[in-house]
Amino acid sequence: MEQIRDLARQGRYQDATGVLRMVRTPQAVWLTGESPDEVADAARDVVRAAARKDALPVLALYNVPGRDCANYSGGGASNTAEYQTWIDAVARGIGGREALVVLEPDSLALLPSDCGQDDAEGTLTAARFKEVGYAVDVLGRLPRTKVYLDAGHPGWHSVRSIVPRLAQGGVDGAAGFFLNVSNYHTDASNVRYGTLISACLAYADGGGDPAHCPDQWTPREEADAWVAAHAPADPRARKHFVTDSSRNGRGPWTAPAGAYPDPQEWCNPPDRGLGARPTTRTGEPLHDARLWIKIPGESDGLCLRGTPGPEDPAGPGAGGGGG
Repeated sequence: MEQIRDLARQGRYQDATGVLRMVRTPQAVWLTGESPDEVADAARDVVRAAARKDALPVLALYNVPGRDCANYSGGGASNTAEYQTWIDAVARGIGGREALVVLEPDSLALLPSDCGQDDAEGTLTAARFKEVGYAVDVLGRLPRTKVYLDAGHPGWHSVRSIVPRLAQGGVDGAAGFFLNVSNYHTDASNVRYGTLISACLAYADGGGDPAHCPDQWTPREEADAWVAAHAPADPRARKHFVTDSSRNGRGPWTAPAGAYPDPQEWCNPPDRGLGARPTTRTGEPLHDARLWIKIPGESDGLCLRGTPGPEDPAGPGAGGGGG
């Protein structure tokens, strides 16, 4: 609010109004590592406040052990047992009230086995699937809570590679999956990617091999023909998805060729913009909602892009989510 007042004092009323509208746009509430009692109280406060306004509360849970490969947004619970206790507390706080849960951004798209850690035997990755699966089981039993699992974004994993991760994470017990959290891909590319993932999940659930599914790079006509032949036409028989449109108004950034040793396109890219406002009226039968999950204005970290830097400011501090 201080920024809004500063803009108004400078006579920049249009900018002040724009920032005020941004702040007032419904956004997810991130629960990131409070004690069990604290997180239960926080979740309870959010869902109660939303119920009074007849609004849908969106809770982004971000406390899985080893989150973000222990990088800028690292942290999380110390072990599986601690995490399970934390999830139990979140469930206690939500209770019978309505909630949409974005379960652990980066938890499946960025497994411990992807982090360069010493996980040769797959112990940490197996624990990750156990942790996510536990959360799906506990939160999915709540009568008015919909749980969505991490599926990254269309510039990251192929459909064929993310579907087995979703299956191992317990997507069968969830409402579906989420896309583009803290990223910049367009609504159109997210919907295309999500539609193909949904089709591939249905195909795999029927015994098909995800390796035979079309990817987001498959020619559209070929992919559409495959979906028509191998996936249920009824959207009620398929997994749905939600997307983060908070920062995708201008799409992803492409760094100038040769400008940076490591472009880090995901990290505070320049000249991006706000995306479409949150809505459950997406016009797509599988697309349950466009949401503002990442908080606009939060930094993605210290983005040196392979240079001595810093070229980009690290603050305000990084919020949850990355990828």
